[in-house]
Amino acid sequence: MAAGLALVPLLGMGLWQNGMRRFVRQLPPLARLLFPAVFVLPYLLVTLPRHCFHIWWFLLYTELPVAVGLLLALAAHLDPEQKGHWLDATVLVSLGLAADLRWFEAAWPPRLVAMNKLLLLDAGLYGFHLVRCLHGTGLDLRWRLSDWKTGIREFCFYAPMAILMGLAIGFLHLHRQPERPWLLPLAWIYTYLLIALPEEIFFRGWIQNLLERRTGRTTALMLTAVLFGLSHFNKRAAHFNWRYVLLAALAGVFYGRAWRARRRIPASAITHALVDAVWGAFLQ
Repeated sequence: MAAGLALVPLLGMGLWQNGMRRFVRQLPPLARLLFPAVFVLPYLLVTLPRHCFHIWWFLLYTELPVAVGLLLALAAHLDPEQKGHWLDATVLVSLGLAADLRWFEAAWPPRLVAMNKLLLLDAGLYGFHLVRCLHGTGLDLRWRLSDWKTGIREFCFYAPMAILMGLAIGFLHLHRQPERPWLLPLAWIYTYLLIALPEEIFFRGWIQNLLERRTGRTTALMLTAVLFGLSHFNKRAAHFNWRYVLLAALAGVFYGRAWRARRRIPASAITHALVDAVWGAFLQ
């Protein structure tokens, strides 16, 4: 139930964003800003039955989405042309560091820490899409044939380079055959929903989208790819994992290309999920 509630903002805004915007606009101004406090419900559903509820985490998950909404409401007022404002950057840096450095994961029982990223994503979705009404993100989760064509094309461009580089630097190790191959489609769906979509919304729909307005397409693509690579510095290692950073930054170039082809999150998420699924099955 908690996971389902945490996914409601993502699926709702990806499938019925216009309807959700109309609903939010009908709320009184104060209620519009306080409404995202309901995103704390998954935390309550997880922690109360397990007797690990803490009032400070409850207050954090209640107030954080409201604070994000307030900052982005102010950004919308100060930057109606949506050229990008330092308040946008403040929200993005705060959410990114909180997720990357795992500031809030202590709030969750073991094996359920992924809920933290979903709640941070919900705060950003409400703020950027329903308060800021940021355009050009491409958050439409209804698949199109062009999404698959673009996503698979960019995967085919990236995979040979990544495999050769990864094997050369000792990051990848080839497996003869995957364990339980019948689970590969389920692994792809899991990766698409819970890893690829949130990361692509954050890095391509928000960061690359806003950077393009200040720096241009190519510079925005490269800067976002570098940031995406650096966000993997502490993955699968206790120290700075430069191999992961290098391959993730290269992947970020092709994820960014997939997104900007038609400005569609599903296209880059398809590439992202394919890379992660193949890596996990054959090369980890």
